[in-house]
Amino acid sequence: MTPFDSARGELSRLPERHSGPTASDRHWTRHRDSALACAAALLSTLILTDWAAGTLAPWRGVIWLTLSALLFLMLCPPRVTAGPGWLETRSLLRTRRLRTDLLVTVRCHGGVAQRVVLRDAFGDCVELDPRVLVDNPDLWRHLDAGAHHSESTGTLRCGRSALRRLVRHVDHETALAVFRVSGLEEP
Repeated sequence: MTPFDSARGELSRLPERHSGPTASDRHWTRHRDSALACAAALLSTLILTDWAAGTLAPWRGVIWLTLSALLFLMLCPPRVTAGPGWLETRSLLRTRRLRTDLLVTVRCHGGVAQRVVLRDAFGDCVELDPRVLVDNPDLWRHLDAGAHHSESTGTLRCGRSALRRLVRHVDHETALAVFRVSGLEEP
């Protein structure tokens, strides 16, 4: 029996979605529209090129439409929402939700596509772009409060250093944004 088995009995798996204030990604609509524009541009380019070459056929149009839909699925970011004790990512195909107040691991993966991977005591996992946290202070506050609770109660077993790096990254980016807005940033 693990220490988390007792948590399973005492705490509900997921807190009520509408318990307390929630926060969402403010820029998600713009990113979704951008993904849609890219997919539409690809579709129109393929169809116009095929039409100009005289090879446009209904079955080819279906292929071009399928390719454009796949591009949209790849480019459309998940919508991130958070509240007291929970965080949720909702993509077109799946919704993932976890308890931020029962985090077990926090991992940051660098590279071209930076990702933050969170896992809670129930095994639920959420992966998100750290840029979403930088651009949405309310989301960050919910995640940070839950992570501090996890750290203080001892459920956070792996990822304290990754969490500290994430805090430094968000604080650094926030400070740069404040300097930019106030005109104090050097050219």
